[in-house]
Amino acid sequence: MTGATGFVGSWVADLLVSEGTPVRCLHRASSNTSNLPPRGPRVSWVEGDLLDPDSLDRAMEGVHTLYHVAADYRLWTPKKGEILHSNVTGTRNILDAALRAGVSRVVYCSSVAALGTRDDGLPIDETMEVDRSSLVGEYKLSKYEAEQVALSYANRLPIVVVNPSAPIGGRDIKPTPTGRIVLDYLKGRMKAAIHTGLNVVPVKDVARGHLLAAKKGAVGEKYILGGQNMTLLELFRHLEAITGIPAPQVTIPREMILPLAWVSEGVSRVTGREPLVPLEGVRMAKKLMYYNGSRAIRELGLVPTPVEEAFRDAVQYYLSSGYLEPRLADRLSRTFTERLAQAQG
Repeated sequence: MTGATGFVGSWVADLLVSEGTPVRCLHRASSNTSNLPPRGPRVSWVEGDLLDPDSLDRAMEGVHTLYHVAADYRLWTPKKGEILHSNVTGTRNILDAALRAGVSRVVYCSSVAALGTRDDGLPIDETMEVDRSSLVGEYKLSKYEAEQVALSYANRLPIVVVNPSAPIGGRDIKPTPTGRIVLDYLKGRMKAAIHTGLNVVPVKDVARGHLLAAKKGAVGEKYILGGQNMTLLELFRHLEAITGIPAPQVTIPREMILPLAWVSEGVSRVTGREPLVPLEGVRMAKKLMYYNGSRAIRELGLVPTPVEEAFRDAVQYYLSSGYLEPRLADRLSRTFTERLAQAQG
């Protein structure tokens, strides 16, 4: 599998290992390997790169199932075209290697980002025709184009596509843009909310969805791995209940954030550092990003986990993994432990 060093991929790898499936994890030489399952009789690590076809051929020897979970998941990069190249060319390279190796099953991890948006705010399902002009930013465009590449192989490879929404949980090591919202909330940086919405799904459900897609998914079909649709303010209220940190009481118009995003983007072009307020993130907030994951429940048998559990896992991970200043982490940990005990009591 690819992407096991990352957030979603690490959970897919662990679930495979727990079921007794031999797993070979592809990683780059420069990757942080702390999320990889430990090497053992059923777990091997192999160095390679999605942009190096020769390394993929070596990694794919003897493989019967490919889980392609790796992706460049950023809303900003100092090099234009970098995300497109990584996600589209990388997907084509790994699928070509799978063809040469004669694998018997492929699960490609796309994203709801590839499904576009709609103006009426109703949840999107797998059947909606994608308006390419609704794909805001390079990341969404890259996932759409990579998904089209993956589906084009369906007549040559037994490939199933899964489209996770916004996963939440532990081991979001980078973190992803969704995890960044949780981390910034813990740091007290969320003083107001934009009126937007998203679909939040426990990362453990996303991992189970991958394995179910391998077993039950129809070749050439897509399955949204979604959870609960909620506004950003509702997300903050979930975090308030867990942490005791007051949720913002004010919702501000997106237009008020745009100037700050432009300034932040300009600074990042000079410094090379990720912007504090990504312009693409603000642009995405214009639409309610709601999705319907009922097909995966109905056809794959995916049983949803309460999203509250995923929020607790995410908060616990950030509190215990050195992402916060120690005194703040200690104070929040005490509150978190007390509230968790109350919830379980």
